[in-house]
Order: sequence, then structure tokens, then C-alpha cells
Amino acid sequence: MSRALARTTALAAGLAFAVAAQAQTAAPKGASDGVVKIGILNDQSGVYADFGGRGSVEAARMAVEDFGGKVLDVPVQIVDADHQNKPDIASNIARQWYDTDKVDAIMELTTSSVALAVQGLSKEKRKITIVDGAATSDLTGKQCTPYGFHWAYDTHALAVGTGGSLVETGGDTWFFLTADYAFGTALQADVTQYVTQKGGKVVGAVRHPLSAQDFSSFLLQAQGSGAKIIGLANAGLDTSNAIKQAAEFGIVQGGQRLAALLFTLSEVHGLGLKAAQGIVLTEGYYWDLDDQARGFAKRFMAKTGKMPNMIQAGTYSSVLHYLKAVKAAGTDDTDAVAAKMRELKVDDFFGRGGTVQANGRMVHDMYLFQVKSPAESKAPWDYYKLLATIPGDKAFLSAKASGCPLTQ
Repeated sequence: MSRALARTTALAAGLAFAVAAQAQTAAPKGASDGVVKIGILNDQSGVYADFGGRGSVEAARMAVEDFGGKVLDVPVQIVDADHQNKPDIASNIARQWYDTDKVDAIMELTTSSVALAVQGLSKEKRKITIVDGAATSDLTGKQCTPYGFHWAYDTHALAVGTGGSLVETGGDTWFFLTADYAFGTALQADVTQYVTQKGGKVVGAVRHPLSAQDFSSFLLQAQGSGAKIIGLANAGLDTSNAIKQAAEFGIVQGGQRLAALLFTLSEVHGLGLKAAQGIVLTEGYYWDLDDQARGFAKRFMAKTGKMPNMIQAGTYSSVLHYLKAVKAAGTDDTDAVAAKMRELKVDDFFGRGGTVQANGRMVHDMYLFQVKSPAESKAPWDYYKLLATIPGDKAFLSAKASGCPLTQ
């Protein structure tokens, strides 16, 4: 490195340190209004109600309980609302929470269009968002913000996991059934890039509306394409309904394979092993992975009657990390807490030594699973067999490669 470049690098590093130090020095100590309030904003009645829903609210409450119910000697309160998968409704709720109800941070945010809208509003209001339920990698890419964090998974990780595994085992031609909004577009784009990099080819695609009931015309187009893999770039009940109706058309029996690009334990449970068996999927958590995972799952089951998926486990982790950052900062000031969130390691059953990049992306291992057949399952909720662990630095883009303007 030249002396001039070394001096420039040192000056830049020194400036960054000074700005961070100034933000923390200027931050008032303690909680600003006698309570730390966290909002869980997600779909509680629609197509993604089982994806996160009330289960994510319960997971957030469990995190607060495990933290001790207080931070900086003031109580921690969880509030929640149903955004109905509509960005305008979500933005109105978030604005009221910030302006009237003094909510400090909003989390979960199922549905990418909702997450992008609320993250944008939160930048304006200087409030923290942590996204667990939405997928688009744009949240920490071209639309990143200083206060936006992305936790459980993203479209890039799904492309590397499910998309990569199927291409490498011979699935080199693809046709996509894609949900017609930000998430579906991003997921199809990320998987397409990965498929083509591996030497595969996309032969076609069709978009369907959110909460579609009839997939017959879309499935017939996919069947007629002759593609080896039909990629379902959707989630929740849309994925479940597409799989059910694909069975009626005999698509799998005809030699084509279905790739459920975003499929969680909740949807497998709703669909049943007979219909879901053999599907390959990527998640960031499975309840039976090890003793740590089982410990949380047992408590969650006692409260909800269900095993948690990665969205619900991720919500627990994000709430816990936020509270640790507030405690470490000694204040609930947004800039100080955001700095601590990036500084602290993520130390829980979900993150397992995860790190938070400058763009807000939490990097942790992901897991490639295959759904068991009914004969392979030995107990209730015994649904997955582990195929591979995907290291975090492989699953997620680096901050530099993400396209985030803050890190270029």
C-alpha cells in the first residue's frame, strides 16, 4: 500500500470512529420516556398468518421475558398490529406508533413491499427496524438505511441454498411461478442469477397475484414448458396451494420437480408430509437441530401449541439483540443503539455467533433441509432431515457486494 493511500485509509477510519464516538457521546443516557417500546408489525390474518403472525408476537414476548422484562431500569413493552400485507396500512400504523405511541423500534415486517415502505419511513423518523419476515435482499442492498437491519434470511440465501442445490443435482432448466410484488421479483432475480452462473437456464416465468386461489393456468404453463424445475417464488398459503394443485395435475409424477423457494416448518405442517415429502428447502432454524434449538422450541410449543419456524425464532433473536444493544449503549437513542447493534456479536440459539454487517445484514449459518416422508417421520413435528449447513459468508452477500450505498 502506498503512503498516500495508507494516510487516506487511516483518515477515513479515524473519521468513522470519530462520528460513531460523537453519536454515542451526544446521546442522552437512560430511556427517553420511561419505557422501551417494541412494535411487532406483520400479517396476522392473511396468506402469511402462519408464517410469522401471532407466533412472532409470542416469540418477541419470550425474548423480553428472558431479558428480565426491563432495560435501563424501565419496563419493555411489546405492541403488535396486523398490516394486512398492505404497505399503506403498514406505513400508517408505523407513523402512529412513532408519532403518538412513542414506539422505539419496529420488527418482523412480513412482506417485502411492507418492509421497504416501513424501513423508508423509519429512516425519515430516525427509528430502528429489524426485518425477520420479509425476504428481499434490497433491504440491505440498494435500499439500505443507517437504521435498517435484516435478520432471519433473504432472497440471496434462498437462492444459494435451494436454488444452488437443485442446479448442482441436475435441475438445469427452470420455470418460475412468481408472486407479483417486490419479494417475488427479488427472489426470482436472485435464483435466476445463481442458476445461470451454474450453467442452468430459465425457460420461462409467470406472475400470480398475492393470495391466489386458482393456480391451474400458471401450473399448466409451467408443465408445458418442459422445465426440469418449477420454481415457486412465493410463500405462505400461496406456496401450499400451488403444491396441492400441482399434485392434481400430476406434475411431479410426470418427471418435473417443484422448488419451494421460501417454505417453512409452518407451511409443511399445514400441508402435511404426504403432500410435502421430498421438497428441498432452506431455513435458518429447525427446532430439532440441537439442544439449544429444542430448548426454545419446547417453551414456544407450551405457549402456542406449535413448533416455531425461522421467522418466529428470528424475531426472538432480533428483539433480544436490540435489548442487549440498548443496555450496552446505556440509552435508547437510535444512533447509539444502531452502532451497538453492529458492534455486538449475536449470541443466541438462532444467530450462534452471528455478526451484523455495516449494511445491517445479520450474517449467520443457513441450513438446507429435505422434508421427510411419512414413513421417515418418527414423532410429531419430526419433518426435516439436514442435507447441508451453508456458512453465513456463503449464504449472504458481503456489505461491499450488496450494493448498499452506505458501504460503497
